Amino acid sequence: MKRIIFLVVFLLVAIVGLSFALMNAETVTLSYYFGTVTAPLSIVVVVSVALGTLLGLSASMGMVLGLKQEIARLRRSIRNTEREVANLRALPLKDKH
Repeated sequence: MKRIIFLVVFLLVAIVGLSFALMNAETVTLSYYFGTVTAPLSIVVVVSVALGTLLGLSASMGMVLGLKQEIARLRRSIRNTEREVANLRALPLKDKH
């Protein structure tokens, strides 16, 4: 079921992307520090979105890695606490009454 949903979403994105490229086929000149490039507008937009996505992912990786380390630390703490509770339950009860 997941494959079918993924395929449908992929085809929908591909169709939208193709129609976007066809509607924005005119060329633009992109000037940057080291020169200029002439490319179709749709390619410029897609490359810009891809670079923005990569920059956003790389910026968030520090936080993601920190959270994964915290999850690992908390799981170790849970295991230690569960072992301690199991040991305490195994101790015999001593009643002085």
